[in-house]
Amino acid sequence: MPRHHNRSRLAALLAAAALAVTGLAACSSEGGGGGDVTLQYGIWDQVQKPAMQKIADAFEKENPGVSVKIQVTPFSQYWTKLQTAVTGGSAPDVFWMNGPNSKLYASNGVLAPLDGVDTSKYSEGLTDIYTYGGKLYGVPKDFDTIGVWYDKALFDAAGVAYPKAGWTWDDYLATAKALTNPEAGVWGSAAALNDQQNYYNTIAQAGGYVIDDDGTKTGYGEPEALEGIRFWVDQITDGVSPTQQQMTDTPPEDAFLSGKVAMYWSGSWSANKFGQDASIKDHVGVAPLPTGPTGDQSVVHGLANVANAKSPHLDAAKKFAAFASGKEAAGIQASSGAVIPAYEGTQQDWIDSYPSFDLSVFTDALDTAVPYPASINTAAWVTVQDQTLSQVWALSITPEEGLATLAEKMQASLDKEKK
Repeated sequence: MPRHHNRSRLAALLAAAALAVTGLAACSSEGGGGGDVTLQYGIWDQVQKPAMQKIADAFEKENPGVSVKIQVTPFSQYWTKLQTAVTGGSAPDVFWMNGPNSKLYASNGVLAPLDGVDTSKYSEGLTDIYTYGGKLYGVPKDFDTIGVWYDKALFDAAGVAYPKAGWTWDDYLATAKALTNPEAGVWGSAAALNDQQNYYNTIAQAGGYVIDDDGTKTGYGEPEALEGIRFWVDQITDGVSPTQQQMTDTPPEDAFLSGKVAMYWSGSWSANKFGQDASIKDHVGVAPLPTGPTGDQSVVHGLANVANAKSPHLDAAKKFAAFASGKEAAGIQASSGAVIPAYEGTQQDWIDSYPSFDLSVFTDALDTAVPYPASINTAAWVTVQDQTLSQVWALSITPEEGLATLAEKMQASLDKEKK
């Protein structure tokens, strides 16, 4: 799922929390001493709760005397509530974590390192997201990659062949042009201002990077980043995509589902939504990302299960965090169809969950995927990124001007993280 939320003041709050919890025992779990243990498990997706309950039940069966209570908090409230709980020493024993926040929470001592996990069972791109200072702080639970969803009816009406593996940027742009019909109010593509779904992928495909492997240098000042950004902005200027204002008025997904956009880049999470909608599932397909100058790389992201470093039942919490991302749990997740499990070799049930879509597009994308870019204080530079690129997408400034400004400001933000 998309990974944006408001993380204002998060670094300061967590730094304060790291001090506040010193000497405090988290009060998130019932039971103590040598009695039975109840672990609190924090998640944000009600749709996934049934599968998480099955996982909790399986864990309890293997671990008599330990029970797991699931806490569901809507994503819009999850991080604010978690910050408050961490500060007060009442955070769940185990909870979901995402990439943009992982290094921040790990660096502030909120998360416990998870030793003994066989990381060979997970994509390196995923374990990298949850590794800090050479230690693993989150066990990947699921993952998502990006593909091109397309409207078969619009392709058929225009007499255009469906996209397939091996197509290129040039093929994509030519297809978008062929599908654009101004009289009918139809655009071939939606060049949305979206990092995870759109331009993070094309920057990688152009041979560039948003942030280096050490998390200390931005690549926004490099020509490859410019090429990846221009891929999208040129679609707006060429008229094969709605303008930024039009996409603000009508979100690209809405335009796609109403038959006004022929191709829409989105993640594997869309399979569940599209596949359950009888009105659209039969006229929607999905294809791999087109190949750019250096490949067809997709950004990979995924949630992880983490353990609260201050849990009064830390051993049990770490054990459950690993179990909830292990093979048995992955099988339960795959059967639900909601997400792709991260554990190696367990994805086929998810691929088969919606046979009308070629969902292997998303699992195959792991072969060349690049990790979702993040640093210790991702929020600081993402704010600058969004503000600057919104001007580029609105055509108020050129891509060259925007990236020069963004590179300078983002590097200043990264330099502050070293201090």
